[in-house]
Amino acid sequence: MAELKDVKGIGPKSLSLLNKIGIYTIDDLLTHYPFRYDFLERNDLQKVEDGEKIIIDGKVESVPILMRFKAGLNKMNFRLVTQSGVVGVSIFNRAFLKSQLSVGTGITVIGKLDKNKNVITASDIKMDLLSNSMKIEPVYHCTSGLTNKNMSTYINMALLMYGKDAIDNIPEEYINKYNFLNKKTSLNIIHNPSTMDKLKDVTIRLKYEELFEFMFKINYLKQLNKKKNNGLERVIDRDKLRQFIDKIPFTLTGDQVKAIEEILHDLEAPHRMNRLLQGDVGSGKTVVAFTGMYANYLSGYQSALMAPTEILAMQHYNNLVEFLKGTKIKIALLTGSTPKKEKNDIYKGLKEGTVHMIIGTHALIQDEVEYQNLGLVITDEQHRFGVHQRANLQNKGITPDVLYMSATPIPRTYALTIFGDMDVSTIKERPKGRQKIDTFVKKTTEIKDVLAMMYDELKAGHQIYVIAPLIEESENSDLTTVNELKDQMKLAFKDLYKIDIVHGKMASGAKDIIMEQFKKNEVQILISTTVVEVGVDVPNATTMVIFDADRFGLSTLHQLRGRVGRGSSKSKCILISDSDTERLKIMEKEDDGFVISEEDFKLRGHGDLFGTKQSGDMSFKIASIKNDYKILLQARKDSKEYLLDKSTDHDPLKERLIHSISMKES
Repeated sequence: MAELKDVKGIGPKSLSLLNKIGIYTIDDLLTHYPFRYDFLERNDLQKVEDGEKIIIDGKVESVPILMRFKAGLNKMNFRLVTQSGVVGVSIFNRAFLKSQLSVGTGITVIGKLDKNKNVITASDIKMDLLSNSMKIEPVYHCTSGLTNKNMSTYINMALLMYGKDAIDNIPEEYINKYNFLNKKTSLNIIHNPSTMDKLKDVTIRLKYEELFEFMFKINYLKQLNKKKNNGLERVIDRDKLRQFIDKIPFTLTGDQVKAIEEILHDLEAPHRMNRLLQGDVGSGKTVVAFTGMYANYLSGYQSALMAPTEILAMQHYNNLVEFLKGTKIKIALLTGSTPKKEKNDIYKGLKEGTVHMIIGTHALIQDEVEYQNLGLVITDEQHRFGVHQRANLQNKGITPDVLYMSATPIPRTYALTIFGDMDVSTIKERPKGRQKIDTFVKKTTEIKDVLAMMYDELKAGHQIYVIAPLIEESENSDLTTVNELKDQMKLAFKDLYKIDIVHGKMASGAKDIIMEQFKKNEVQILISTTVVEVGVDVPNATTMVIFDADRFGLSTLHQLRGRVGRGSSKSKCILISDSDTERLKIMEKEDDGFVISEEDFKLRGHGDLFGTKQSGDMSFKIASIKNDYKILLQARKDSKEYLLDKSTDHDPLKERLIHSISMKES
């Protein structure tokens, strides 16, 4: 099998540079697609205005004259004969081109025209004529030591030597259905387009292929999970469960009831549950998860719930103890700060099965922790855990069912891809009595109004969150820092109220102490970075003030806003920004997290919706989830159809796709 070093022209140095940008194989090279194209359209000398950009081709008429100046500066002058007349060309610091610019050489010049002097000051010279009136030139991502011309040369040499071996990863029926060109021809056109129409056609075809492969993998993994009878055998006493639900001191919403039923169905099914429970801030996901834990207990298994912070784990623990009050269920809390003796007792209880439910942080996946019969694993704010951390927790049981919870509403577009191999339960309805949070966008010049609004809340005995995007000053930034804000707040409110700060760089123990003080109303104004995005419920906190709000995504702003409005008092959120206010105005009129996440998705794409970069198969080479959603939906439908079609079971393409998935998964 040919290797990258076998491509003519690629030596050891070039190989090292290509590796540096993630190109290791011939396939990597051929699918290193241009990230944009330069459209070189021939101009007429007579029609270009003075000082305008000009692109013109012609033949060198005079031997270039090279002038050298101090400090490595040089200038080259020559005359060019074009279809619309003779023009002088000057170009700086391109002395190396002199030997190539012999009289009669056909070139294309790009630069600015000085009409009075009849001279083009060139920014670039291409060593060929425009074949038509317009040339479409690919531009590639490169690295220092590797030019665009080098990249183009290597790719075209690989196409010449190995392009014929390019394999179509689209079933023939869909190639015919959509009138697609084959892979070899498509690769040639994407790297050397002659017309816009051809470029557009092959771009759609290559995007479709990439998304087809991806969605085939997602659908296959989902189907594989359903086929495996590796779930735990369960008999859930539905009568006992119904009696338990009836005792919940509030009425469940329709979405909560539906989500519970979906989880129960998965728990009783012969395959492992792999479900995402997503819902807006305050929609009542926790009650649904706790009900699943109770159903798991009724069938004789242990449950584990992992939270990203100690304070959130403590909150879940207290809520679960309250939720299961009156039952004989033994619940334990395990975090990094749990005393050693207590930890050892918990380890013993988990191993012997006397601890039925455990809430904790990543301490749940340490080597010392052994479970007798772990049946259900729940991870809260699951995107905050690494893939390996989640897998480690799952592997503590034989084949525990897995439920992921997320308070970050995920657009359908995103859920189809990142969570495509999971089943998704969505809670959109809000529990009764949950009030809308009034949101205001203010400029920094309106800070007196903001302080007056804050003072009114403080006088009423309420508490306030204040959010800053940075921890300490940076030379390159004038963003407000937590320390600056603390000084400003002390200046505004004197010693009338206790003010404190928390941020991500603090030790978790110190952070927890301050958060606990805030919860007890010993601190009235808490200045923070986004560490409070996932945190404790403080019903008495009624105001959220966010400085430099334009620096946050809409989804993050919505999460922060959800920290208030948890009690019976009317709450407000104030966004302070001097720029991007039109985008922020969405927050004033919209309080549905799913609608906001869709807007965020349109504005920011899929790369960083959660504020944490997702990795893995999401890094497409040519497709974009945001821009190619229609192609994605079609590829999803077609790949599912192809996967389920029994007549294609021995199709070499299907076997190859499944084999590649198996190789990746192992």
